[in-house]
Amino acid sequence: MTAITKTAFKFPKQVSHYKGKVRDVYNIDNECLVMVVSDRISAFDVVLPKGIPYKGQVLNQLADKFLKATEDILPNWSLASPDPNVTIGHYCKPFKVEMVIRGYLTGHAWRTYKSGKRMICGVQIPDGMKEHQKFPVPIITPSTKADQGHDEDISREEIISQGLVSEHDYLKLEDYTHRIFKRGTEMAKERGLILVDTKYEFGEKDGQIYLIDEIHTPDSSRYFYEEGYQERLDNNENQKQLSKEFVREWLMENGFQGKEGQTIPEMNDDFVESVSSRYIELFEKVSGEKFVKAENINSVERIEKNVLNYLG
Repeated sequence: MTAITKTAFKFPKQVSHYKGKVRDVYNIDNECLVMVVSDRISAFDVVLPKGIPYKGQVLNQLADKFLKATEDILPNWSLASPDPNVTIGHYCKPFKVEMVIRGYLTGHAWRTYKSGKRMICGVQIPDGMKEHQKFPVPIITPSTKADQGHDEDISREEIISQGLVSEHDYLKLEDYTHRIFKRGTEMAKERGLILVDTKYEFGEKDGQIYLIDEIHTPDSSRYFYEEGYQERLDNNENQKQLSKEFVREWLMENGFQGKEGQTIPEMNDDFVESVSSRYIELFEKVSGEKFVKAENINSVERIEKNVLNYLG
């Protein structure tokens, strides 16, 4: 198996090329974006040295499914997916915040809570909660959208006072975030899953707010298996989950949390293959569909051909 870790296309009318942690984004004439979802994998805001075969296809096809399932709530940026690893969509000006919504005290929120803090992004968290416990109502804990390095927690008040988003628009983003999360929660429940937490990104075009980027994928979201959730919670056991958290846990077990001076542990072939299998498992469990592997040998050439056909 080969992984797509780098692209460097020159498409007609291409204005710019942006390389994110996972995505390569090509601006076509300031009218549309070609988003190539690579097989790169990041954790703790660091891109790991090896790619994960089929990971990009999993992310792109899941995002496509959930964007279509939420387009009655608000418009989204997607126009077409001409290749298993590609979405082409509207060129929007992104808001400089990520809308993180949490239904459960897990992951970063739990680590913050465990350290003794009871205020996360301006949201008060009650004493006496357990790891993985459900919040009475989902909470929104936004973060800044960093071009480089770590995203930072930020409160609603700070977002508005710093002028990152107007109060009028921010209240809309909160409303959209709750509604999309509710839809994702309902869809997850149909598959025997719990949508634990996730993040959404929004942009603007011609005065209209659009949902942009990926949604409800294993890179942007965390899922628990519903069966056995309460029993594991009562017994203070780890939840059975489908997310990228197992990669973070493996890194932490091997002494890496993205901090200065730490070395990324070696990713051997068995580990890479196991991560690929987990992503495919997640796709099939979340979508209810069989994962069909795309042609993998000349995948970069395949992507270029399919994009050029669409643009032409």
